[in-house]
Amino acid sequence: METIKNYLESMFLNLPNTPEVYRAKSELLQMMEDKYTELKEEGKSENEAIGIVISEFGNLDELAADLGIASFIQQGSQVPAGRSISLEDVKSCLADYAKHAYLTALGVMFCILSFCGPIFLSAAAELSPQYENLLDALAGASLFLIVAIGVGLLVYSDISVEKWKYLKTERCVTDFATTEYISQRMESYKGTYAALLTVGIILCILCVLPPIIFDAVWGSSPFWEDCSGAFLFIFVAVGVFLIVMGSMRLGSYKQLLHLNDQGTVGGSYVPNQQNEPQYINKTAAAVMSVYWPTVTCLYLIWSFLSFDWYITWIIWPIAGIIHTLVRNLLAK
Repeated sequence: METIKNYLESMFLNLPNTPEVYRAKSELLQMMEDKYTELKEEGKSENEAIGIVISEFGNLDELAADLGIASFIQQGSQVPAGRSISLEDVKSCLADYAKHAYLTALGVMFCILSFCGPIFLSAAAELSPQYENLLDALAGASLFLIVAIGVGLLVYSDISVEKWKYLKTERCVTDFATTEYISQRMESYKGTYAALLTVGIILCILCVLPPIIFDAVWGSSPFWEDCSGAFLFIFVAVGVFLIVMGSMRLGSYKQLLHLNDQGTVGGSYVPNQQNEPQYINKTAAAVMSVYWPTVTCLYLIWSFLSFDWYITWIIWPIAGIIHTLVRNLLAK
């Protein structure tokens, strides 16, 4: 019976999300269920019953008039079908985007950690004056080396998902079973996302502890006093890594869930989509889905690198104004 329900959903996938269409779908489902039960009582096998039901009720063009939705089946009334994304494609896409999230977060972390090399080596140069020139040279080289690694990871990360860029530029659809799979995966991931976000924010807040502790315990040691700043960057780097990775993973689920046009039956497979704004294209929807996590990361990075807390809060009202303007411009 599950096969019949999935087939029914695919029949109505691109029809407008209206009460008339929903009523027709419910009526057709009831007819298919009654026929299936009748065939099973006659002794038909599972496959035989499903085949007969689909052959008898599987042509929506022939049933449209009886169901009262002929006007929606006429040429031009349906939303263009678009490129169908199978369950296997979705599984492969989620795996690639999980790798993309990890590599991107790792690249950002390396860029933040690039400040640690010069700090440690400069501190070491003060302990070994005879190697000061060498250590200073290594300090500058380490900065560019670590940044190069971080940028390399970011570039490779983008290349690894190049084949999925059509999801943002083309109209794509997922059937009911595939959409349900994505929704279940996202719900199961939300606990992990909450943990990553929580730990990441805590680490960013606690980044001021190493300088305080080092100053209290080893305040008389110039080496450890100089190194304390590096541990601040380590805390921030790990915290941002967790925030970026978690947000990007969650964003990949949301992107796939929003493939179906929200004005169609397929767009209502996920209940919370019905209350979300509809954007003019997939790119706009993808950008807006990660807007606030990106603003949060920028706020934390700016705040903990500059310690200008008295001014960094300004990012929130500015971000709110930009968000409202962009949503008004790009929403349907």
